[in-house]
Amino acid sequence: MGRIPGIPLLLLVVSVSLLTSPTVQGGKILVFPVDGSHWVNMNLLIQSLHDKGHEVTVVRTATSWYIKENAPHYRSITITLPEAIVIEEQDFFVSFLAKMLAIQKGGGSPIAFANFYWEMLSTLSKIHQQASLLGVEMFENKTLMQSIRDTQFDVVLLDPGLPVGVLVAHELKLPTVFNVRWITSGEGHFVVAPSPSSYVPTSGYAASDKMTFVERVKNMLHYVLNTCIDKFIVCPHYDRMVDKYFGPDVNFYHLLQGADIWLMRVDFVFEFPRPTMPNIVYIGGFQCKPSKPLSSELEEFVQSSGDHGFILMSLGTLVKGLPKEITSEIAAAFAQIPQKVIWRHVGEPPDNLGNNTLLVKWMPQNDLLGHPKIKAFVAHGGTNGIYESIYHGVPIVGIPLLFDQFENVLRMEARGAAKVVQATKLTRQNFLEAIQEVLHNPSYRNNMKRLSNIHRDKPMHPLDTAVYWIEFVMRHKGASHLRTESYKMPWYAYYSVDVVCFLLAVLLMITAIVVGSIRFLCFKLCRRRKPKQE
Repeated sequence: MGRIPGIPLLLLVVSVSLLTSPTVQGGKILVFPVDGSHWVNMNLLIQSLHDKGHEVTVVRTATSWYIKENAPHYRSITITLPEAIVIEEQDFFVSFLAKMLAIQKGGGSPIAFANFYWEMLSTLSKIHQQASLLGVEMFENKTLMQSIRDTQFDVVLLDPGLPVGVLVAHELKLPTVFNVRWITSGEGHFVVAPSPSSYVPTSGYAASDKMTFVERVKNMLHYVLNTCIDKFIVCPHYDRMVDKYFGPDVNFYHLLQGADIWLMRVDFVFEFPRPTMPNIVYIGGFQCKPSKPLSSELEEFVQSSGDHGFILMSLGTLVKGLPKEITSEIAAAFAQIPQKVIWRHVGEPPDNLGNNTLLVKWMPQNDLLGHPKIKAFVAHGGTNGIYESIYHGVPIVGIPLLFDQFENVLRMEARGAAKVVQATKLTRQNFLEAIQEVLHNPSYRNNMKRLSNIHRDKPMHPLDTAVYWIEFVMRHKGASHLRTESYKMPWYAYYSVDVVCFLLAVLLMITAIVVGSIRFLCFKLCRRRKPKQE
C-alpha cells in the first residue's frame, strides 16, 4: 500500500522531464547563409538543428555552388538574380590571390598597389550590390513574401557577412541570431562591443594585443580606413533598400547591431582578451570532433612513417593560385625531411616531388589531425583548420595567403604554437627551417597541447551551446534583455562628449563667476582706500 510501481514512477519522471526540459519542439528557422567556406560552418549548425527536430529553410541563389537546392536536412528557397554574386564564382579567390602575389612579387610599386586596391574596393562594392538584389527580389515577390509569412517562422539565422537577411528579418518582425565572425566592416565585435584600439587589433592589421606606439597608430589608421570603406563602399547599397522599403526612420546599421544573439565563431583560446557583451556567445571550434579511423590506404601510408611520423599540409583550394615556383620550393623542402607528408594539392603537381610526399585532392583533415603519428600541420590559417589543430593539439607551420589568415596565424604564433612563413618570401631553405623548428622544438607542441586542454575544458560542446542559444531565442521570442541599446545613441552621447562639454561649460561659468567676484571685490576695496590716501 502507498508504494508506486516501477513503471508508473518511470513514466512520471519522463513526463516531468519533458515538461521542464528547455527545448523547442518543431521550431521553424529561416536561414540566410554565405556561400563558400562559410557554408561549411552554417551547414553543420543546420544539421544539428534538424537533428533536434526543427524545420529549416535556407535562402539561396540559383548560382550557389556550395549550397545545394535539395538536401535531407533542409528545404530551400531559390532566388534567381540578374547575375551571380562574385564570391559564388569558384575561381574568384584563386584569381584574387594570384593578382596579389604578382603585385608583391613585382616589388609592390605604389601605382600597381593603388590599382589593385581600387579594383578590390570596386569588387567589394559589387558583391554587396549583388547581395542587396537578393533582398529586392524577395521584397518585390509579394507571393513569396506572403508564403514566408504564412509559414510563421520563429527566428532568422544568418551570416552577416552579406547582411541582406537582416532586412528580411525586420520586414517579418522576427528575432535574429548571427552565426558570425565577419560583418560588413570587418570583425563582428567592432559593431557590438567596446573595442579600444589601444589593445584590440583592428580587422586587416596583423598585430597582437601588446602594441607599441607605432603599432597603435597603424591600428587606429586601419580602424578609420575600415570605417570609411564600410560607410562609403558597403552600406550605401543596403541604405538604399532601407529607404525604399522601410522609410527614413529606420537605420540599416541599427538593424545590424540589433541582433538578439551573436554566435561568435571564436573563443579566448584563440582570440585576444577584449571587452564583450551579454548577447555574444562564443562557439569557437564548434565544428571539431574526435577523429575516426583512416581508410586502409591512408593508414598504411601513415604507418610507413615509422617513428618519424607524418606532416599534414592543406592550403585549401587556394593552392591553385600559388605560382609553381612556390609549390616547387615547398616540395623541395619536404623531400629533405624523414617524415612522410600528406599534401592536399589541387592543380598542377610540382616537378620535384619527393618519394615521402603523397598528393591527394581531398583528405579527412580532422581524422588525420587526430592521428597519433601526426607531427605538424602546414596550413594557410583558415579558422576551421586552426581550431581543428587546437582541438587535437597539433602545432602549425603557417603560410597565410588572404584576408584574416595573417591575423589568425599571428594569434597562434603569439601563443608559441605556430611558426609563420610568408608565401612571397618562401624558399626551400627558410621553409625547411620553419618545419624543423616546429618538429624539434618541444615548446610548440607543448604550447598547443596546453591550448587544447583549455579549449576542451568547457561545460558543453560549442555546437550544443550554439543550438541552445538559438532555441533560447525561439522560446523567448528574442533576447532583448541581453542587448544594449547604446548603438541607437548618437556618437556624441555614446562617448559622453555632450556631458563633458556641459561640465566644462559649468566649470568655466563657475570660474568666471569666482574670478569676476574676486576682481569686483578687489576693485571696491581699491576705491575705498583711495580717499583715505588723499
